Amino acid sequence: MNISPASLFADIPRQLPEELCQTLLENPTVRIERILSQGHYSAENAWYDQEQAEWVLLLQGKARIGFIDAEPVELNPGDYLLLPAHCKHRVEWTAADRVSIWLAIHIRD
Repeated sequence: MNISPASLFADIPRQLPEELCQTLLENPTVRIERILSQGHYSAENAWYDQEQAEWVLLLQGKARIGFIDAEPVELNPGDYLLLPAHCKHRVEWTAADRVSIWLAIHIRD
């Protein structure tokens, strides 16, 4: 058995022309992703409406999540929130001057 550590802060590309989403672990009930953003945001009037709940943690950077039926939430490093299944949301903005690093955990029933 080969057990070795990995870092969420390693292998960050110098250029991010598109948001980068990397699956770190997946099984039938959970998917864990690292998401890298730099000035990225959701398309105008595009809303995520996911079948599963999603827990997100902003590790680095700054971002704002908008909701179709609630006030937007600004996230700073260390902030996290739980997005219930079918909670319509979108990324309104992420910091353009630095990479925002997210940890997202999708939880299936």
